[in-house]
Amino acid sequence: MDLAKQFSLEGKVALVTGAAYGIGFAIAKGLAAAGAKIAFNCRGEKHMEEAIKAYEAEGIEAHGYYADVTKEDEVIDLVNKIEQDLGGIDILVNNAGIIKRIPMIEMETSDFRQVVDIDLVAPFIVAKHVIPGMIKKGHGKIINICSMMSELGRETVSAYAAAKGGLKMLTRNICSEYGEYNIQCNGIGPGYIATPQTAPLREIQPDGSRHPFDQFIISKTPAARWGEADDLIGPAVFLASDASNFVNGHVLYVDGGILAYIGKQP
Repeated sequence: MDLAKQFSLEGKVALVTGAAYGIGFAIAKGLAAAGAKIAFNCRGEKHMEEAIKAYEAEGIEAHGYYADVTKEDEVIDLVNKIEQDLGGIDILVNNAGIIKRIPMIEMETSDFRQVVDIDLVAPFIVAKHVIPGMIKKGHGKIINICSMMSELGRETVSAYAAAKGGLKMLTRNICSEYGEYNIQCNGIGPGYIATPQTAPLREIQPDGSRHPFDQFIISKTPAARWGEADDLIGPAVFLASDASNFVNGHVLYVDGGILAYIGKQP
């Protein structure tokens, strides 16, 4: 068995949604290193310009497209343009997402709907329009970026947990409906990842102590650290490659062991 060939993505076309920065950017960078051609979407000009510069700095020729993945007509146009420019999509990473930390009884219904629309409905829309091309090609890989909140609840994240729990089940259902077409749909559930968005939660306090939330995460993580975005590259390449051809409907949690750990006794 040629293991290098098993993990190679040479010649494959990958669409990574929301890959202008953070987790999506890291995953796209990893897929590119394994040989894939990268397509990503942005909604705004500023993010697009910054993303293209970031990819160029990594030596990656990434192809950016303007599209809001919650809008079906824009997704149809996105998929068609990628097929025209790069060829049919072999790998889809549904990464675009948001979180709003608001106590449930204080949350506006419009905010709840917005989170579910972006974190759950959008992956449905994009997968819906990518799968027919995968069926035609006779293969396909779909990776949904789930969350520990696909399994757990926590205060202030009712919309996010509902959406990510739904995304776990959408992952399983895509596997159930389209596995016979040699399409594998799996998820990655990141733990707490050190990104610019979480930087304020990791700042050292004026008295030299850790931020209380930072202390909480370290105490709950057997690895005793936050994850890095690059920790998701290996799992993403595995799930996008032929090495995972008999892995389907699974969520791979990359969380440093949080979900396995009850915590230390006080």
